Amino acid sequence: MDEIETGFEKLIEKIEESRGKSDELSDKVKENDAKLLARMTKSAGPVIKTIGLNMLKMGKQDTKGELYDPMYYPRKMIILGKTDPAAFRPDSPDKQITDQFCVLSEEGKLFELMYSFDGFLTDSYLNPIDAKTAIDHYGYDVLFMLYCALADYLKGEEALIEALDKVIGYVFARKV
Repeated sequence: MDEIETGFEKLIEKIEESRGKSDELSDKVKENDAKLLARMTKSAGPVIKTIGLNMLKMGKQDTKGELYDPMYYPRKMIILGKTDPAAFRPDSPDKQITDQFCVLSEEGKLFELMYSFDGFLTDSYLNPIDAKTAIDHYGYDVLFMLYCALADYLKGEEALIEALDKVIGYVFARKV
């Protein structure tokens, strides 16, 4: 019985030690989360040119709710998160925000994309933000979504390279 209790106490000690180390490492990551996001966004810029979307800048809406005469931002972006909209837009306090997103542009810059709708016109404001603000407003979703986007892109690239290798092997009668 004494050996079992001693072993159990040592097991509890090991668990407490690892929990303390885990908490310490988690704190270290949390302290540097904005630095991590900033580095990831800079690295992701070229990928955004390929996987990004042209986001709506402005458009008119007809009585059926369909957009016409749409205008798009010239650079591609990906959406990293969504939050409850702020009360008003920074560029025009009389415009209420209906939707608010965190986006990453192909230049590797973070923005808040704020949409307003007045019953006829949907328009937007692109508010530049830093990595810390993105994490504060949108949480760790921005890190996770960016990681997923990069991982999915890499998987697609690996599959493409493998397929091209097979095609080239076939075309040039090379054994694959």
